[in-house]
Amino acid sequence: MYCVHVVGARPNFMKAAPVVRALAQEPGMRQSLVHTGQHYDQNMSDVFFRELEIPEPDFNLAVGSGTHAHQTGQIMMRFEPVVEKFRPDWVLVYGDVNSTIAAALVCSKLRIRVAHVEAGLRSFDRGMPEEINRLLTDQIADLLFTPSEDGNQNLLREGVPAERIRLVGNVMIDTLVRLLPKAAASLPQGLPRQYALVTLHRPSNVDDPEMLRPILQVLDGISHELPVIFPVHPRTRQRIEQLGFRAGENLHFWEPQSYLQFLGLQQRATVVITDSGGIQEETTFLGVPCLTLRDSTERPITVTVGTNVLLGHDLERLRSEVCAILRGQTKQSATPPLWDGHAAERIANIISAG
Repeated sequence: MYCVHVVGARPNFMKAAPVVRALAQEPGMRQSLVHTGQHYDQNMSDVFFRELEIPEPDFNLAVGSGTHAHQTGQIMMRFEPVVEKFRPDWVLVYGDVNSTIAAALVCSKLRIRVAHVEAGLRSFDRGMPEEINRLLTDQIADLLFTPSEDGNQNLLREGVPAERIRLVGNVMIDTLVRLLPKAAASLPQGLPRQYALVTLHRPSNVDDPEMLRPILQVLDGISHELPVIFPVHPRTRQRIEQLGFRAGENLHFWEPQSYLQFLGLQQRATVVITDSGGIQEETTFLGVPCLTLRDSTERPITVTVGTNVLLGHDLERLRSEVCAILRGQTKQSATPPLWDGHAAERIANIISAG
């Protein structure tokens, strides 16, 4: 059997790594890795292959950045010859980025079977490009691997046949479990005993100066009570520089961190403030309070079961939630079912049987 994995952005790498490893244990399995180049940055791409011990890509489509239409179209045009030449038994796509829907569309036209890893997640906000990618990919994929029961219910409600849906658990947690010991060893010296860890990159938070400026002001205020470590996404850094914002001495703007470094910082954090989807999951597993600056989440299990609190853009509530956490008032949480480090093994078993 021959499987092709398509990755294009930082979160894809964490999801693909355990699946590549699990499938390698299956007799007679051949695999190739296609990197679309959707994100290409030394801190956001190459280092991930080393840390996650993923083989170098067999194909790099080198698409680069651009509008959604340009990027999606370029991926389709460059990926199609690869699929036509090698005719794999399965193409595995991950998450909800443009590479995900582009590869799925190519395969559906060529009648190549597609498996979507992390299927069924819904924010119910079609203003998010990722939501469109999720909806369309799930309609054309042949196998849908869901991380939680709500994903199954979303797909069934949308008319996806039950026989195409498999609840397998969360592959990002597989990677976290395997690398957590290394993450602890990669922490920088001199970290404060307590700190807030921040990551922001979504357009709704960083593209509008009237939104970004008050967020930074609140983070600066929080830093008077609790040091704030903010590894800044390149896009966000550009916006901060355009604002001319000057941070206080306890609001620390850092360069982007590698996966291991950031995971170690999460594990030690007093609270994480984010707008990232994957971080909502990781903090839930780690038992670290997470405050999410978004109106909706495609990962509601992190709110209903985990440590996540959705704040929308209520910055006063952000202050009050941080204060409550400092007083030891944190929400009750648990680890969702099947977030046990073995999701990729379940995927490999299903793929190899089909």
